[in-house]
Amino acid sequence: MKNAINSIAKRAISTGASGLILLAFLTLGGCALPDKPVRPAVYDFGPGALSVAPTKRTAPLAPLALAEIEAHPALDSNAVLYRLAYADAQQLRPYALARWSMTPAQLVRQRLRERLGQHRALLNIGESGMAGGLAPLALRIELEEFSQLFESPDKSAGLLRLRATLVQPGPTGDTLVAQRSVIVQRPAPSADAPGGVRAMTAAADAAVQELEQWLLQSTPPGKAP
Repeated sequence: MKNAINSIAKRAISTGASGLILLAFLTLGGCALPDKPVRPAVYDFGPGALSVAPTKRTAPLAPLALAEIEAHPALDSNAVLYRLAYADAQQLRPYALARWSMTPAQLVRQRLRERLGQHRALLNIGESGMAGGLAPLALRIELEEFSQLFESPDKSAGLLRLRATLVQPGPTGDTLVAQRSVIVQRPAPSADAPGGVRAMTAAADAAVQELEQWLLQSTPPGKAP
């Protein structure tokens, strides 16, 4: 490239063609300045609630301790993942130019705290006190799947699968209170990363809503059992 520029410059000087000199510098500048790298788009679940929900005059819900969500090792990163069910459903693939702002487990836990915290006292494991001689119930969640599942090249859905376990902490360990598996799929509006992100967000919101209803049936109001 340098030899080509020198050749253009020498010919320009010998012929008096100043335009060729300008072309040489422009060409050199283009070679010296590589294209800027494309940065991955960063996604989360959106802003969440934009206002405080009105307080209902009902019996208070029992406080709840929320553990950190455990996730399958394949989900322990910020990658936005997808599967091609029509080609190889057993292979998880990451989008090259899309990332979550946190790991899926952290995003789901954040959404769960936002939702449950509107109607009950929500604590972290290890910081809860005793209520009537018992520690508050503890909710433990295992996130098993969180991906965009392609049934065909132009049809996909956000898939979330988790297992929730409600336990009563005690001096000798945890006592199982209830357990539930949740599987949610939501259609993606487009067959790409933005469509997958929207579908997975919708699946997470639906799963959180299902967990909330399950907890209402599993925990008595006003006190831990």
